[in-house]
Amino acid sequence: MEILNNYIDGSWVRSSETNTVDVVNPASQEILGKVPHGNNTFADVDRAVEAASNAFRIWRDVPVMRRVQPLYKLKQLLEENAEDIARTITLECGKTLVESRGEVQRAIENVEVACGTPTLIQSEFSENIAPGIDEFMIRQPLGVCACIAPFNFPGMIPFWFLPYAIACGNAFIIKPSEKVPLTMQKVFHLLDQLDLPKGVINMVHGGKETVDALLEHPEVRAISFVGSTQVAKYIYGKGAANGKRVQAQGGAKNPVVILPDADIEMSVKIITDSVFGCAGQRCLAASNIITVGDNGNIKDALYESARSRTTGYGLDESIEMGPVITADSRSRIEYLIEKGVKEGGNVLLDGRNAKIEGFEKGNFIKPTILEGLPLDGDIIRTEIFGPVMSLIELETVEDALGFINGGRYGNMACLFTSSGANARKFRNQAVAGNIGINIGVAAPMAQFPFSGWNESFFGDLHGQGRHAIEFFTQTKVVIERWPKEWSRKF
Repeated sequence: MEILNNYIDGSWVRSSETNTVDVVNPASQEILGKVPHGNNTFADVDRAVEAASNAFRIWRDVPVMRRVQPLYKLKQLLEENAEDIARTITLECGKTLVESRGEVQRAIENVEVACGTPTLIQSEFSENIAPGIDEFMIRQPLGVCACIAPFNFPGMIPFWFLPYAIACGNAFIIKPSEKVPLTMQKVFHLLDQLDLPKGVINMVHGGKETVDALLEHPEVRAISFVGSTQVAKYIYGKGAANGKRVQAQGGAKNPVVILPDADIEMSVKIITDSVFGCAGQRCLAASNIITVGDNGNIKDALYESARSRTTGYGLDESIEMGPVITADSRSRIEYLIEKGVKEGGNVLLDGRNAKIEGFEKGNFIKPTILEGLPLDGDIIRTEIFGPVMSLIELETVEDALGFINGGRYGNMACLFTSSGANARKFRNQAVAGNIGINIGVAAPMAQFPFSGWNESFFGDLHGQGRHAIEFFTQTKVVIERWPKEWSRKF
């Protein structure tokens, strides 16, 4: 079985760590590969940072118009290999092939936006702030930057950061999730074909030890992370304590509100896709579905839509939902469902103990719906990160906003309505960074920042678009005077 190599200083190299963990297909339990995992990955990080630091000294002085040229080729390579990458995502992550294709497309879109860095990196100039004195601001790269990537979007999330970082003149290190390292392995074979100085991009495998090495290394200037809130707090705290710039995307418990005047058929389809897409394993998955003034029609429609959703192996084009990532994840989700029952909730649709013919050992949970959970209980506020919908009935839009704004997260909030007044009130008052109106997954396009709030994000500048340009640069203000008598002397 293949032990995955690191990519350091333009070459594929073996890890210093001999211990490994298995990369497992969550649908079949087939072992797809082995990835280094242990304390000796500290040496790998040192080697990668040294290579990146050396490359940065050269790369930072390359004109920005030249720095983006490799990104045009990268876009072409990603498009040519999109289907292969998508299949790899499905194999190691479990999501459907349709979802994996969409993920690759989102990655490509970030490369496209980063190609605009020559314009995005421009700054301000003020002439004659005082007689004969001009003042202007320039943006310069930080140095060595790193991304600690999650398991649920192995092909997309690194591209919230990588193309912007290198276009801005930085060197970059990616630490993929040890659960899904094969996708980045394929991507780095494409990156290896680009005309980049050795060391500008690097990849190191491993687990927490590798993460800590990046967080502690004095030459790593910035850290980008996406994952759970618990780990995001750890990354943010330890990174900041070591003097690094940090952007750490955390978890969520995303609410969706349906008003009686909404298009029920359209809304139900969109919401079902939002809750159960990627088996609920995305930070923008809808979770708490709040019906306002429902006479039972919305609830019944949601039940039928969820019940009819097909679950199975993601490479089967007819399948609408795949497995969750690990057996431990399945056990945790089933435990939380049972805890919801103990709190007083009712399982309207039970997806536990799912068995898929031909994939009996897979980590499958079918669509599940809970109702009647107490609003002051734990489960209604806990990120389940699985295919579980919680139904909540409230009387007014104001009640819905009060419930939403009383939560600890703030990643996304959505409203389904035909009322412009209610839509305006909702987008103005809902405490969340990504707002959807008649949209089930309010995922920003690449030119906009992925804007989590509260405990869904720790930091100041988000991934994607102009925020990424700002995150991966530091500003320098120049004030200069050129007296006429000096000019005459020379």
